[in-house]
Amino acid sequence: MLSLLNWLQAMGADAAVGDTAHDWLSRGNDAPGSAFAWPERGDPAPGLKPPSDAPRAEARPSARPPRAASAVEPGRPRAVTPLGASEAETNARRIARAANTLQELEAALQNFDGCGLKATATKLCFYRGAPASDLMIIGEAPGRDEDLAGKPFVGKAGQLLDKMLTAIGRTEADVHITNVVYWRPPGNRTPTPQETLACRPFLERQIELVSPKIVVAVGGSAAKEILGASEGIMRLRGKWRELTIGDRKIPALATLHPAYLLRTPAAKQLAWMDLLQIRTKL
Repeated sequence: MLSLLNWLQAMGADAAVGDTAHDWLSRGNDAPGSAFAWPERGDPAPGLKPPSDAPRAEARPSARPPRAASAVEPGRPRAVTPLGASEAETNARRIARAANTLQELEAALQNFDGCGLKATATKLCFYRGAPASDLMIIGEAPGRDEDLAGKPFVGKAGQLLDKMLTAIGRTEADVHITNVVYWRPPGNRTPTPQETLACRPFLERQIELVSPKIVVAVGGSAAKEILGASEGIMRLRGKWRELTIGDRKIPALATLHPAYLLRTPAAKQLAWMDLLQIRTKL
């Protein structure tokens, strides 16, 4: 049982989403929701009994005539079409553009439903640090600690990031820290392109409002999304590029993620070289 709980936590099921617990293990080999699958025409779903007055289905022919695409069988509900990535980005761009302050942008994110991560996350992780700063740090996505606290980079990786900033004379009050996406992906997986696309307009507007002199992308996924590059982080790090936001061109640098440095202490030398570049640039 302990191993099962550890596995569930690793998969992202680390918070209760309902008031009543369900004992799925008592259902044997039946997958959750299998009893509620919509039946084929005339066939009852597994575990569901048809009404006593329901007519029995006739034997189906071996081949059915093709139905028109617009035809919907009586009684069968229409499938819910999820919000497309392009539609979500269009709505996000319109909403983000209307925000004139970070407070308004945060309120807009609270009401935005175009990113599927919101449905599984606990809290919105907007930013921490100074509302306006010449140094803006952008990571990949919130983790478990960030999801519970509602702030980015507050776990072990965030603590190391704070030490890295202290080494170049910066504190939380001197920087603006955020992520490419604002909600935790289940199981700490990498955000999908659709999820980052939905959040991109808010991030761009956030950069405009913070008005930094330098943007630092932390980690490979964040660097690829921000810089529009396909190379790995080892090829991207340590090289200055230009990030175009609105009518501004902002110097941007990619560096290694603190979580990677915790797993690979030998790479701290490379991160230190990047930090020296940032200090010199500032």
